[in-house]
Amino acid sequence: MSLRPTLESRQAAPTIEGAGVHLHRAFGFQDPSELDPFLLFDDFRNERPEDFAQGFPWHPHRGIETITYVLSGTVDHTDSIGNSGSLGAGDIQWMTAGSGIMHQEMPKGNAQGQMHGFQLWANLPSSLKMTTPRYQDVSGTEIPEIIDDDGTRVKVIIGSFWGKSGPVDGIAADPQYLDIYVPPGVKKTFPVDTYRRAFAYIFEGAGAFADASAPSGVLLEKEVAGQEVNIRDMSGNRTLVRFGTGDEVTVQAGPDGLRFLLISGAPIQEPVAWHGPIVMNTKQELQTAFAELRNGTFIKPAH
Repeated sequence: MSLRPTLESRQAAPTIEGAGVHLHRAFGFQDPSELDPFLLFDDFRNERPEDFAQGFPWHPHRGIETITYVLSGTVDHTDSIGNSGSLGAGDIQWMTAGSGIMHQEMPKGNAQGQMHGFQLWANLPSSLKMTTPRYQDVSGTEIPEIIDDDGTRVKVIIGSFWGKSGPVDGIAADPQYLDIYVPPGVKKTFPVDTYRRAFAYIFEGAGAFADASAPSGVLLEKEVAGQEVNIRDMSGNRTLVRFGTGDEVTVQAGPDGLRFLLISGAPIQEPVAWHGPIVMNTKQELQTAFAELRNGTFIKPAH
């Protein structure tokens, strides 16, 4: 087994999207090869309804898939091809924008006014950029959860893990999307297929990911999977950890435990031409998409 080195650890940056939604962006609109096939990851956890109530009014997408995971509150959605619904706590929505779709997402807080969730954008290969749009809405009750003997809990949202398969399938990027809780002080190793790009996103507690280049100093343990882990390098809430190549990730949870998303996918390795919600392969394709938005031909008839 080969430990994946930690290439980078960084905080998600505050930003405003939609009609004034305050959120944190872990990555997006930067180098698309960095985490290919993933393009963007937003953390829209918020405790103030006035900072998210205006939502994300009608806007287009083409050439990507979006995966929305709601932890608290609800997200009502409507689109230009007749779909509508509501995502509640624990629910997942996968949307293939494909050839083009107009939609809106309107978040609502829970009884305490909290709106918590995440949205991930996954690229589509050139052969599927203009595929017919479609949805998959999945209730949180359908997501399998594995509880290990040491108290570690893993929700398998997409992909297969420890003998369980997530209910969301058919995504072109073939991702693995896990929601993981590691109890206080527990050291845990998780397999990740070598051919995938991978990242972790911490959203509760704190912990340290083992890395061959970790500096010496005050250690959580003398050894974590053969690597030293420095307590000063513990990462906490809203931290993105980007990994290099290897086939496993090892983490040591801090005194309050650690909850994070572990996401990986097979790189597409194609040119990316990207402007806002439209992601194509060439500038000409982008120009065509925006011309169609202007002249009203953006939405394609179903085949």
